[in-house]
Amino acid sequence: MTSPADEPKPAAPAAPAAEGAAPAGDEQDDLAAEWEAMVGEGEEGAPAGAPRESTRVLNQEEIDSLLGFDEEHEEGGEKSGIQAILSSALVSYERLPMLEVVFDRLVRLMSTSLRNFTSDNVEVSLDNIASIRFGDYLNSIPLPAMLSVFKAEEWDNFGLITVDSSLIYSIVDVLLGGRRGTAAMRIEGRPYTTIERSLVERMVHVMLSDLSSAFEPLSPVTFRFDRLETNPRFATISRPSNAAIVTRLRIDMEDRGGRLELLLPYATLEPVRELLLQMFMGEKFGRDSIWETHLAEELWMTEVDLEAVVDQQTMRLSDVFNLKVGSRIMFSATPDSLVSLRCGDVAMYTGKMGRKGKKIAIKIEEKIEKAPRT
Repeated sequence: MTSPADEPKPAAPAAPAAEGAAPAGDEQDDLAAEWEAMVGEGEEGAPAGAPRESTRVLNQEEIDSLLGFDEEHEEGGEKSGIQAILSSALVSYERLPMLEVVFDRLVRLMSTSLRNFTSDNVEVSLDNIASIRFGDYLNSIPLPAMLSVFKAEEWDNFGLITVDSSLIYSIVDVLLGGRRGTAAMRIEGRPYTTIERSLVERMVHVMLSDLSSAFEPLSPVTFRFDRLETNPRFATISRPSNAAIVTRLRIDMEDRGGRLELLLPYATLEPVRELLLQMFMGEKFGRDSIWETHLAEELWMTEVDLEAVVDQQTMRLSDVFNLKVGSRIMFSATPDSLVSLRCGDVAMYTGKMGRKGKKIAIKIEEKIEKAPRT
């Protein structure tokens, strides 16, 4: 009787086969190691055969920095991350140097006009000029406010003037004889009265007249008041995604005052874009009048060759090849036929052939007028 330990093991016959398969397994391990090395040699310098660690989760500060909501960048006025990408379309818009000159002129004109309008000491200052999308601007308007829509007649487009509540109540207080040294009283939560709207509309008319005068040296334009709105939704003059230029003005009347914003879409300024691109008034974008005059004078002294064409004939190529010494080509021209004078391929004059001394001459009869290009 044999014990279970003495019985033959079933795995013993398979041993040679396993030993024969060992080289194939080593080959696969080598390929896997090479693949790990190509991918990245594991996580943070780990051995090739080591298992890779799971992806690290970003903390809140890193997420804010990636999206562009970093507080440090916001304080400095700079945008980063995804917000910088979204705002890059506005950055790509070209600067308009002459527009700054126009608005500086507007500030000087408004200072004088508003002093005459209010009979008070008025100081107008320019805060900043910025580019913004029209939809973002409408969403950023602090309510309550009055929005005046005006039209540029010659440019056939619209603009927007926003008057904040502080300036509205200050203008009403000044025009209706309010005491100096006391702040304008504000009553929030009610619609503007007819008197308030009329007084603000009169101030807008004064500003539009000054704006027309500011643009006059550059390009004559008439800004006409169109309507007055208190709801930004009804003051939509452009698509929300379109870019516009916003100019923020500060109007101070001793201890009273407020802000006024002028919005001009880029589409409105398109007819005078080339003029606004100038660095100074009258710039000719690289043109040199002295060089142009010199070039014109030299062109008048240029020598050109004129060819007198007596006749033209169309012949077959085989006939041309058959021409020999002594062959004759009969012209259809007569002594009285007109001869064409050409400069290159351009026919300039027609005339009659004659003789002057020992030389053949052409007497010009008429000039060939060029047909206008269509």
